[in-house]
Amino acid sequence: MKKKVAIIGVPMDLGQKRRGVDMGPSAMRYAGVVKRIEKIGYEVNDLGDIDIARPTKYDVMNEHNLKDLHEVVKANEQLAKTVAKIVDQDCFPLILGGDHSIAIGTIAGVTKRYKNMGVIWYDAHGDLNTGETSPSGNIHGMPLAVCLGFGHASLTEIEGASPKVKSENVVIIGARSLDGGEKELIKKQGIKVYTMHEIDRLGMTKVIEETITYLQERTDGVHLSLDLDGLDPHDAPGVGTPVIGGMSYRESHLAMEMLAEANLITSAEFVEVNPILDERNKTAILAVALMGSLLGEKLL
Repeated sequence: MKKKVAIIGVPMDLGQKRRGVDMGPSAMRYAGVVKRIEKIGYEVNDLGDIDIARPTKYDVMNEHNLKDLHEVVKANEQLAKTVAKIVDQDCFPLILGGDHSIAIGTIAGVTKRYKNMGVIWYDAHGDLNTGETSPSGNIHGMPLAVCLGFGHASLTEIEGASPKVKSENVVIIGARSLDGGEKELIKKQGIKVYTMHEIDRLGMTKVIEETITYLQERTDGVHLSLDLDGLDPHDAPGVGTPVIGGMSYRESHLAMEMLAEANLITSAEFVEVNPILDERNKTAILAVALMGSLLGEKLL
């Protein structure tokens, strides 16, 4: 019997200020995501896109320093319900973004099934801000904090219980741009972080080996939230918040291949692909290639 993957596109660009990332799901579909996964041996069901409500005016800030809060909440509520249905059907949810605020809905959905969820946050940023600490008010810089129970109640309480994830069940990989409030929260909560310093010093093999061992011992499922800006802008130029000095193309494939071998990941999202900022769909093509490696694609 074929393993099943359900794809959901979330054309969300309201969690940040640079337009264009709403076209990310289309770019990854154009890069051949369905055919690539089918070729590995999966039965793939592309469920189309979540409907995103459009505000009459973009970047509307409320009194809590949260831009476009109402629309972000509505989209994530819909996404969470869709993801919950997918996991109930024993399918692997593969979410295509869209900005990283969609992780709020994805994780809210998968934690309906997994009660001790682990999260690998593969990203240049911690996304651990709240309205009180954010320099910008952009909600795509807050989703991990929300999943840990920090932030506005309309976000943290999507699909019920908060927090969705325990701090000790999170591993951040690739961090190299952290705000002051994020650093404080990491230290206070004891969140496990592999910055680029650790990756350079230990090597990606050691980092992923330690991550697998750490999460296998304490979780009943692991979600991968991969922001393409975790990679170096040379390899992934089509992102809204690039940070030089990131993980390489080959390091990232190795990470995905090792996670596939460990049979660790139970859901995944690939976010922040912005075709307007890209070079001939290079970043979307890379994202699809990484999905292939994560799902077990092999050279031989």
